[in-house]
Parts: sequence; structure tokens; C-alpha cells
Amino acid sequence: MVYDFLVAGAGIVGLSTAYKLTKKFPDASILVLEKEDRVAAHQTGHNSGVLHSGIYYQPGSYKAKNCVDGRHQIVKYCRENGIEHEICGKVIVASEAKDLPRLHNLFERGLQNEIEDIRLIDESELKEIEPYVAGVQAIHVPCSGIVDYAGVCRSLHQKLNEANNSVLFDTPVKAVHQTNGCLTVQSRKESFQAKHFINCTGLHSDRVAKASGIKPDIKIVPFRGEYFELTPEAEHKVKGLIYPMPNPEFPFLGVHFTRMALGGVECGPNAVFAFKREGYNKTSFDLKDTLETFDYPGFWKLAGKHWQMGLDEIYRSFSKSGFLKNLQKLIPSITLNDIKNSPSGVRAMALKPDGELLDDFYFETTDREIHVLNAPSPAATAGLSIGDEIVKKAQLSFSL
Repeated sequence: MVYDFLVAGAGIVGLSTAYKLTKKFPDASILVLEKEDRVAAHQTGHNSGVLHSGIYYQPGSYKAKNCVDGRHQIVKYCRENGIEHEICGKVIVASEAKDLPRLHNLFERGLQNEIEDIRLIDESELKEIEPYVAGVQAIHVPCSGIVDYAGVCRSLHQKLNEANNSVLFDTPVKAVHQTNGCLTVQSRKESFQAKHFINCTGLHSDRVAKASGIKPDIKIVPFRGEYFELTPEAEHKVKGLIYPMPNPEFPFLGVHFTRMALGGVECGPNAVFAFKREGYNKTSFDLKDTLETFDYPGFWKLAGKHWQMGLDEIYRSFSKSGFLKNLQKLIPSITLNDIKNSPSGVRAMALKPDGELLDDFYFETTDREIHVLNAPSPAATAGLSIGDEIVKKAQLSFSL
């Protein structure tokens, strides 16, 4: 059988893409290949479950456009399909007066990105929304929320099955080559033929691109995000989402408090270089992954610029009290007895040769292939919108 579309990766981006293809081309045959035994096995299933507003991102960027559109789409999808979610709102907190200029700049960016109903609030209003938080001023973002993203993926999988398409598990993509005007996608034990191929493999997207003959100018570098969670006795101290001002020099949002769609409150994450692309534990190590990163000049340029910040993150990784100090900047009354270990996640960050981390979603296309080579946060929120973006690129690049 020759499939019309073969999608690699059954995270939220891959499944959203396949789902949107069924909507645009209802008669097309679509196969999703997933190397694990379930959907949402990695980044989608290990993130903090936040429904991002879109306030942080450069106006006009893919992140800004897809996040806002994707947020509206996923809320509608969750309502229609009975998936756990809640629009609980978020506060972005300036802990000190020196943070206020950056807070106001972020607020202006939110207005540019047309984030609904955001407003600057003073200390007393902040206390009304989050009574245990300390801060001099904050941005209230009422449209932010929480979602069960793994539940979204299971639902999308079901939709694909209902449309007579399928996800094939335990089937990693090893190579893609073109023969007789058709693509042959090779897995471990079998091969598949397709007219078009779409790579949504997240942590392995650069490798799959290379296995397809593409030579991307970026390298995927894994960063582990480690979490704690509040004990049940301390959960009352968090009503919604509580974020600090992000560090402008680093593309992560800082340690924050997240109420979860399925219950509980997470605290974190930090951002520690991982010695394995799927290295969820502090001791996780893969020689190939590590050598591949260390052999990339951009990694050493990144390390040279941010070595001190990197050491700080490693310290917090191994020091519960060090992690706690960051949490106490937002909620001073949190103690060591209030937090316990929680599972980690790993982010796939695309690193450029100059040592800069790519700050937007990034795609490379040919006349038969689309490779999603950078889809970090807010890709889960933006997933359905990214699916639309890929369908547009497919129509253009594949002349459909």
C-alpha cells in the first residue's frame, strides 16, 4: 500500500497534524509511526500541562500566532470531547521593584499579541487572586489554564481510527529514501511506502531529518526539567498558575507553580543539560547522545555564554533547599516539608551553530517532506494550530 501521508511521531504535534490532514483531505490514507508503545510518551506526556496564553512570544512569530490560535482550538476541542481542562488563570509576578520595567514590557507584548483581558495588578489585587504570593506587581492572565494533554492525544488517536487511519506503535523511523517517485520509509523490521512524509519526532527530529537526506543547520540538545510537587496539606497555597518574570537571557520561563488538570500542584521546572535525549533521571546517560552534542560547536558556544547559569541549574538539581529558595521568591511560606519529588520531563531545544537557541517553531520542507525541527513550549498549546500550519505547507510544497 502507498499511503498519501506518513507522519512520524505520535506526540501532540504529530497527532494534530494527522488529524488536520483528515479534515482537509478526508479521502487520504494516513499512517502515523510511533517508536514507543503509546501516544504522548515523551514531551507531550511529561510537560506541566499548562494552557499558555501567548503573552511571551515575539509578535508575528509562529509561536505567537499558533499559541493564541491553538489555545482557542484546544479549549473548544476539550469541551466537545470531554477532556479535563480548566481556565484557571495565571499571574506573572514581579517580586522586586527592579523587575517592573520588564513586567511592563511583557504586558505591552501581551497587548500586541492580543491576549484577552490581561491587566496589570497591584500587590493587593495579587493577594486577592493568590493570597500566599509575594510580589510588588503582576500581570493577571485570565485566559491561561490547564489541560490533560495526554488525554487530548488519546482522543486524537481515536479520531484517526474513526477516519479509518491508524497509529502503528513500536515502529521507529530509521531511514527515508525516494525510489520511483515514491518515498520508502524504513523501520526496524519493515518498510512503508508513502507519497509524502512529515517528521514530528521531537527529541529525534534532527536525526530523522538526516536519515531522510536533509542536512539541518541545527542540533537538538536535550534539557531536563525537574519538578517537585506540593504535599496535599500545602496545595491550598496555589489557586491557579503562578509564574516569575522570565530571564530575558534564557528561553525558559523559570520555576513556577502549576495546578494540574488531573489534580495536584507541581513546582518547577529547572533546566539542566541532559546526557540523554530521553534522560528523565539525574543519572541518565547515553554515550551516542552525549558525544553527538559535545561534537557540535554550537554547544560549546552556548556553554561559554551561560556556564554560570548552567552551574546554578545543576546546583538546584541536586539541592532541594536550593530549589526551594526559588520557590520561596514567589511563595515565602513554602517549606521543605511542603514539597516532594515529582517526575521530570525533557525539552528538545534546537541549537544553532552560533550557540543561540532557536526561539521559534522551525520547519524545513522539500517537494515531498516536511520536517518539524523545533517545536518546544508552547507547542502543546499550539498543537492543533501547528497542524493547520503544516497542512498549509503541505498544500504549497507538495502542490496539493
